[in-house]
Amino acid sequence: MASLRPLLKSEDWMSLWIGLLIFALSLGLLVGVDILGWAVKTNVWVTVGQALQPVSEGYSGLGGGPSLVFTFVFLLVLMTAAARGLEANIPRFMLGFTVIFLVSYVCWFLGHYAYIAATPDKLEALGIGWSMNLTGEAGYILALLAGLVVGNFFPKTAERIAEGTKPELFIKIAIVVMGLGLGVKAVDALDLASAVIFRGLCAIVEAYLIYWAVVYFVARKYFKFSKEWAAPLASGISICGVSAAIATGGAIRARPIIPIMVSSLVVVFAVVELVVLPFAAKTFLYHEPMVAGAWMGLAVKTDGAAVAAGAITDALIRAKAMDALGVEWVEGWILMATTTVKVFIDVFIGVWAFILAILWVTVIDRKPGEKVRMVEIWERFPKFVLGYILTFVATLTFCIMVPDLLEAVKAASSEANVFRQLFFAMTFFAIGVVSNFRKLWEEGIGRLAAVYVICLFGFIIWVGLVISWIFFHGITPPVVAG
Repeated sequence: MASLRPLLKSEDWMSLWIGLLIFALSLGLLVGVDILGWAVKTNVWVTVGQALQPVSEGYSGLGGGPSLVFTFVFLLVLMTAAARGLEANIPRFMLGFTVIFLVSYVCWFLGHYAYIAATPDKLEALGIGWSMNLTGEAGYILALLAGLVVGNFFPKTAERIAEGTKPELFIKIAIVVMGLGLGVKAVDALDLASAVIFRGLCAIVEAYLIYWAVVYFVARKYFKFSKEWAAPLASGISICGVSAAIATGGAIRARPIIPIMVSSLVVVFAVVELVVLPFAAKTFLYHEPMVAGAWMGLAVKTDGAAVAAGAITDALIRAKAMDALGVEWVEGWILMATTTVKVFIDVFIGVWAFILAILWVTVIDRKPGEKVRMVEIWERFPKFVLGYILTFVATLTFCIMVPDLLEAVKAASSEANVFRQLFFAMTFFAIGVVSNFRKLWEEGIGRLAAVYVICLFGFIIWVGLVISWIFFHGITPPVVAG
C-alpha cells in the first residue's frame, strides 16, 4: 500500500487519474450508455433561457438549470475525493472549490452573451446587429479578471478559498481530457496533425537550446545571481514556468524558497502574457494561425496560461479570419499547435532536470560519494502528459481502426469537452486569485522581475515567434465543410 501513496498524493498523478476517469466515462457512448450526457452545455445567448442545456439530446427533458446543478455536484464529489487523496482540509476545500466553480461559471456564462461572443455568421440567427466577435472563450478573460480582483483587492477572501485554488491541477486535468477532442480532430486531417506534431517537436528542441543558455548567462553575468538562483530562474523563464522551476530546483538541490519565488514570478508574468499576446496574435498573425498557436506555446509560461492563451488565440483568430478573410477554420487546430508545443516542452522538463542533476552532482556541486539516481528522470517527468498522450493516441487509433464508431466518439468528445471548458474557466479564475502583485513585491521579487522583463520581452517572445514562423509558416487549419 505504501508504494501506491505517491500515485494518490501528487497533484500530477491525481490530474492523470481524474482526466482518464472523465475520458473513460465519456466513452460509455461506444457501448450505447450515455453516462455524461446530463452535463451542462453553455450556448451563445441573447435571453437567459437560450444559454443552458444538457450536452446530449438524450437528456433534453432535464433542462438547463438541473443540468448545471448535476454538473456542479459531480465535479464537487470528484474533486473532493481528489482533495482527500491530496490530504487537503476537506471542509475548506469544498468551500473554496464551490466559490471557484460558481464564480468561474458565472464568468463563462457571461462570456457567452451574444453581443460579446457571437461571430459574424451567427448575428442574423440571434437577431442582433453587432458583436465583439470574441466567441464564448471571452468567459476565460472575465474569469481571469475576476480572479485578479479577488487576489489583489480581497486578500482575505483569497485566503479563505485558498485550499480549493489549484490552477495547475485544474489545467492538467483539462489537458488530459483535451486529448480526446484533439484525437477526433486529427482523424479528419491526419496529414496536418502529423505535421503539427513533428514541427512542434523540432520547435521546442530549438527553443531549448537557445532560451535556457541565454537566460542563465544574463542572470549570472549581468545580475550576479548565484548558480543556485540562476538555474531555476533560467528554467522558469525560458522553458515551462512553475513546473520547470520546481523540477530544476529539485534537480540541483536548491533551497525551497528559490523555486517558490521564481514560480510566483512566473505566474505574475503569465497573467500579463495571457492578456496581451492573444490579441497581438489576432492583430498581426490572423493569416498565419498555426504560427500564432505555436507562439503561445513557446512564449507563455506555465501550462495553464499557455494552453489558455492558445484557446483564446484560437477563438480570436477564427473570428478575425471569418470577418477579414471570409474563411471559417475548424475550431481547435490553433489550440492544438499550442498544446503540442507545450506538451513536448513538458516532456523535456524531465530530461532537462535529469541532465542538470547529473551536471550539478558530477561537475558544478560535486560532493564525495554522492550519486545520481537513474530514477530521477521518471520523478521529474510530468505525469499528466502521459494522460494527454494516452487519450490522444487512443482516440486517434480507435477512430482509424473502427471508423463506424467515429460519430459516437465525436459525441463523447463533445461531452468530455464540457468538463474541459469548465476546468479551463476555473484555471483562469484560480490564476488570477493567486496573482497577488503587492505581496510578491514585498518579498523582494523586484530584482528577479528585472531579469524576467529583460529576457522575456527582450528576446524570448521574439525568438519564439521566429521559431514558430520557421516551423509553422504556411500551415492553416482545415476549413469547415459546407
